[in-house]
Amino acid sequence: MKKRIRKLAGRYKLIDQVLITPYRSYATHSRLYIKGRVLDNEPLKIIKDANIFRTIKTTYKQFDTFEIPDAQVDLLLPGKVPATTKTNAEGYFLFDNDIKQNLAQYADAEGWLDYKLYYRGPMGKKTQLLENPFTGSFLIPDPEAEYGVISDIDDTILHTGVTSFLKLRLLKNSLLTNAYDRIPLKGAAEFYQKLHKGRNNTPNNPIFYLSNSPWNLYEYLKLFLDHNVFPKGPILLRKFSTPFDGSLKPEKPHKQKEITNILQTYTGMNFILIGDSGEHDASIYTEIAAQYPDRILAIYLRSVKHKKQMNRVRSIIDNFNTTPVLMVESSQEAVAHAKGQGFI
Repeated sequence: MKKRIRKLAGRYKLIDQVLITPYRSYATHSRLYIKGRVLDNEPLKIIKDANIFRTIKTTYKQFDTFEIPDAQVDLLLPGKVPATTKTNAEGYFLFDNDIKQNLAQYADAEGWLDYKLYYRGPMGKKTQLLENPFTGSFLIPDPEAEYGVISDIDDTILHTGVTSFLKLRLLKNSLLTNAYDRIPLKGAAEFYQKLHKGRNNTPNNPIFYLSNSPWNLYEYLKLFLDHNVFPKGPILLRKFSTPFDGSLKPEKPHKQKEITNILQTYTGMNFILIGDSGEHDASIYTEIAAQYPDRILAIYLRSVKHKKQMNRVRSIIDNFNTTPVLMVESSQEAVAHAKGQGFI
């Protein structure tokens, strides 16, 4: 109760505990992009055989956050490369830095590099540095990668029910179903593994995962991807907005902004875009392809079997000739097309 009163009052002078959650991200050999959040919360524990009441409690905890603003976060990379930043009012931090040292030499065989984060800020009645670090990782794609893949999550690899009446299935699936019990769309993990390995059967084609879900669901979605053996990849979500959020809305949709950032980061890499026909993926992806006509190899859109949405999507893609666009009913259709195009 005291924490909630301090939260309402905007006072965090008495921090009980510190939790730093670094989000899987991406970088180049000389530039890093690390985002995360600092909270006065316990680590989230998602139990495999949890009952409905435990699941609801876990869901509640994902949104019942106690942010620590203005906290210093120290980053330590291999090679003793340090950096420092501070959290904003909602506890988020960002490292967007140029690095003189070649980071790729420290990455593993698939391009992942681990780092350490240290908290320096309020703790009890004083400011102190926590000696035990939190660890995260980011991806530096192999320059010899054949291509990259940028994929939506919702209704593309994970059935959410975003087109359901009043989004009732979306609420049930996302808030009342354990991450271990979420079933991926049939064949999706296998298809992504094939794309990850490409023609040369080498697991170095990077996979980027996008969702309009809030960062509060990061641990949930990361667990789902790992549990169902999807290739490890950066996970790019967005800030949770409330009706009282007075911040300016971005000029471009979240997915479009993130895709553009990836394309501008890896200027020498071509990409495959994967989404669904339920929301705005068709319009966003075709706009991206029109802007980068030589770099988008193909667009796969999974059908969500919603008549009104399907008609809208058909009106967008039927006369679009810049990039191959395939509407698929199953992963097998996508696999067959990818083989035909020489992607796998």
